[in-house]
Amino acid sequence: MSDIPNLYIFDLQSNRAERLSTVFSFIGETHQQLDADVVKDKLQLYPESVVVLGATASLEPAALIRQFPACAFIVIGDSLAFLLEHANVIGVLSEPFAYASLTQLLRDAQQYHRLLPTHKIQDSQLKFDGMVGQTPAMQKIRFLIQQVAKTEANVLVLGPSGTGKEVVARNIHLLSNRASGPFVPINCGAIPAELLESELFGHEKGAFTGAISTRKGRFELAQGGTLFLDEIGDMPQPMQVKLLRVLQERIFERVGGTQILKADVRIIAATHRDLESMITEGGFREDLYYRLNVFPIETPALSERTDDLPLLINELLTRQYQSHQARVKFTERALESLKLHNWPGNVRELSNLLERMVIMYPDQTVDIAELPKKYQHLEVDSYQPVYPEALQERDLLNSLFQTEEADEQAEMQVTFATVSAESVSYLAQDLPHDGLDLKEFLAELEIRFISQALERHDYIVARAAEILGLRRTTLVEKMRKYNLGKEE
Repeated sequence: MSDIPNLYIFDLQSNRAERLSTVFSFIGETHQQLDADVVKDKLQLYPESVVVLGATASLEPAALIRQFPACAFIVIGDSLAFLLEHANVIGVLSEPFAYASLTQLLRDAQQYHRLLPTHKIQDSQLKFDGMVGQTPAMQKIRFLIQQVAKTEANVLVLGPSGTGKEVVARNIHLLSNRASGPFVPINCGAIPAELLESELFGHEKGAFTGAISTRKGRFELAQGGTLFLDEIGDMPQPMQVKLLRVLQERIFERVGGTQILKADVRIIAATHRDLESMITEGGFREDLYYRLNVFPIETPALSERTDDLPLLINELLTRQYQSHQARVKFTERALESLKLHNWPGNVRELSNLLERMVIMYPDQTVDIAELPKKYQHLEVDSYQPVYPEALQERDLLNSLFQTEEADEQAEMQVTFATVSAESVSYLAQDLPHDGLDLKEFLAELEIRFISQALERHDYIVARAAEILGLRRTTLVEKMRKYNLGKEE
């Protein structure tokens, strides 16, 4: 079906229908007049049409409108204005027919078809490589790609560094008629000026010192496909002149050669620079700019589409999984904090952050506390575990009764620094024949150590907790449990 909907006139007042047909012919709108006996058959064959509806005789107009919801109807005369209650009735056309109102109604009818829900479903089924996001900015980018991909127009992709300009260029190529051909990128700012001409156009053997053989340039390698000129704003002016000639004449020669070669390539250029300002300052040729800027696409900064972060994170983690064999998950609070970041490095910065998180916390969940400091834009209130006393006592005993020599030496240093000789002797005695109450023994041991630590540091809880290897809040709880406060 054609992208332009069929235009029909269905009006049994023949004189009025003829007048309207004359107006359509005058303004260059292809159309067809329909009779009552064929109108339904025609609309069933072309359900997405524009129908200018007038007198219908015995045919019920409301029933016709309901039967074909994908058709956009324009009714003639105020007597049919009541039909505006139907969503697919675009408006009322009154006599005498005026050019301004007629063209506006036709435009609205085309808009009705362009935004049909069925079209949106078809659009969502298109395969965009690496382009995720449902924000209006990303939907607009995908729409522009769809519109320009099937043409041969030159495209200029603009936007800050790290926003995915090459991803846009690749998707234009993949959805174009050149998709079976090569996609050849070249960074114009990364190649020295004296080598750029050879890189673009190739060279013949002996063309310059070091040219030991004939070499194809990017224009030849991209034949039948797409050439992506990244960072076009960094191209030296002498090369801008040569590129302009190729774009105008579609032919080029290798460096040092005389053979004329055809440039059968589609050009997509990209830059983060303000080319219009560069033209004013004399840094970029105005004629080249207008050759490249046939169809501009501006990629949005990540800070302008932070609602896409969850989808972007999932996509980037999926790509990184192949190299790291691990993933991370983010809590809702961590995601909210990331959305508040300004992302000066855009998607590239996000990708680097995710790789760092995967290395540090493989297959774990990341909260705000685990994010680097500059990404913590919400109050950090991370969970600090408190362990059961029995588990803490078991850990204390394990540390006191290490059997390996190195551990014994290290532990002895701590013991002599924090435990009296009397306590060490008490710990070293054998188990009595009649047994003991281990819980009571451990409690007494704990009271001894805590009391000694508090007395030694004049009941400064923070210092006592440090030499006991406890958190301050844990020591406070134990002091409350055993009533070990400083006597007044």
